[in-house]
Amino acid sequence: MSCPAGVDPKLWRSLRNGAGRAIGDFGLIKDGDRICVGISGGKDSLLLLMLLVEMQRRAPINYQLVPVTIDAGFPGFNTTTIQNFVADLGLELSIEQTGHASLITTKLRPGSSYCSFCARLKRGALYGAARRLGCNLLALGHHRDDFIETLLLNQFFIGTLKAMAAKTVCDTGDITVIRPLVYLAEEDIITTVRQAGITTVSCNCPVADADQQRQRMKQLLHRLEQEIPQIKNSLLAALGNVQPRHLLDRQLSKEGTV
Repeated sequence: MSCPAGVDPKLWRSLRNGAGRAIGDFGLIKDGDRICVGISGGKDSLLLLMLLVEMQRRAPINYQLVPVTIDAGFPGFNTTTIQNFVADLGLELSIEQTGHASLITTKLRPGSSYCSFCARLKRGALYGAARRLGCNLLALGHHRDDFIETLLLNQFFIGTLKAMAAKTVCDTGDITVIRPLVYLAEEDIITTVRQAGITTVSCNCPVADADQQRQRMKQLLHRLEQEIPQIKNSLLAALGNVQPRHLLDRQLSKEGTV
């Protein structure tokens, strides 16, 4: 596909180039890969699929795309809109039905994040779908802001210095998770999806907007950005510029890393 109708061509090229740069920098996709693309129906996953389709047609390598949506069982979740979107890109959507909606309400530990628990369950379902569909990669739509917010959440509330990786192998070693949107700003994704007139779909979870800690990180970053315009890019760059000698991890010292 070329630049979607209504979208600023310069912005579209910027997004495509950013995703392509991430794929090159981190070696995310190689010839012959079969990629399970997690499609929630939100702006990030829909844009991810659009970009992967375009790059698939331009790339000097061959790879396959297998879009998958997890239906957790929340009443009113609209898979038809997602199916139509995927079909317009020339692909077929695989829908995995799970009972996560009822499981979450019975198994969630007091004080735990509803959204985080649900995300872990969905991730497990996506791993299962990827295996069943013969995929070796699982592509997720996390963007630059997600990486930064996760970094701050872990520092502020857990006391660990970590975020997400652009490429990571699952515990069983058979599926590699890739995040091609790592360099893309959330505001650019929002603008592109709006310009393209894309209909997004909510998971219809009754507490979908209740991740208060992440919202606090968003608000904090927004305030800081008024004074330090480059703060988000600087924080993302910091994730790729780690200097262990200047940290306090004693395990690294024991291993002779520092």
